[in-house]
Amino acid sequence: MIANYLIGLREGLEAALVVSILVAYLVKTGRRDRLAPVWVGVLAAVAVSLLFGALLTFTSNQMSFQAQEAFGGTLSIVAVGFVTWMVFWMRRTARSLSKELRGRMDAALAMGAGALIVTAFIAVGREGLETSLFIWSAIQATGQNTQPVLGAALGLLTAVVIGYLFYKGAVKINLAKFFLWTGAILIVVAAGVLSYGIHDLQEAGVLPGLNSLAFDVSGAVPPDSWYGTLLRGTVNFTPATTWLQAIAWLVYIVPVFVFFLRPTRTPVAQAPVVPAAAPATNR
Repeated sequence: MIANYLIGLREGLEAALVVSILVAYLVKTGRRDRLAPVWVGVLAAVAVSLLFGALLTFTSNQMSFQAQEAFGGTLSIVAVGFVTWMVFWMRRTARSLSKELRGRMDAALAMGAGALIVTAFIAVGREGLETSLFIWSAIQATGQNTQPVLGAALGLLTAVVIGYLFYKGAVKINLAKFFLWTGAILIVVAAGVLSYGIHDLQEAGVLPGLNSLAFDVSGAVPPDSWYGTLLRGTVNFTPATTWLQAIAWLVYIVPVFVFFLRPTRTPVAQAPVVPAAAPATNR
């Protein structure tokens, strides 16, 4: 539940901040009449995200065991790719998010209501689809339905409240620090999802090495114990891990953390070059 709460909070807060910035911009510029298309786009994005999650669940339930494992493993790896891209993108653009969104809103206002709907839909739908895919992958990894969904729902609800307070000016958020810390946590979670996706593909027979274990600590960390469940639910740790899982985990987490924690460079403003004055001539 904890990991999925953080996922819901992180993704939901991105969407909530986007909506609050768009709404605040329209209100402050005296264009309240254009709020309706924005909300239409937001609701459409939420509906598509829910339908996407339902489609994933329905599709996987109609498959054989091997097909389910191959399907789940492939989508887990896809989810890791999306989350990794999102983490780096948000770290890079957190400081300029408001300015970027206002630029898009100006262009959409010039084009009409349809452009406003599309702008809000894309801004919120991206986070919604990523959340549905990642939560679905987490459900497949933990084998539980209630706790991952409940954790994600609580995270999304918290994000909505924070977004509302942010819009009202009741709370200030250091976006750079927030997305840095939550991004680091999500990288660890994504590494676990990747490892479990590799295991699914091994069970499906797509990848070899299912019985070649790097370690087996099932005696010290029983899968059905509270701490075993906690480790599996937060970082997708499995007591019996194959060599391929362990290698994939390391190959992912080490370089991703190195690049993610690398200080961001800000361009140094250069002084304008002033042309030299022409030498005076004596007449």
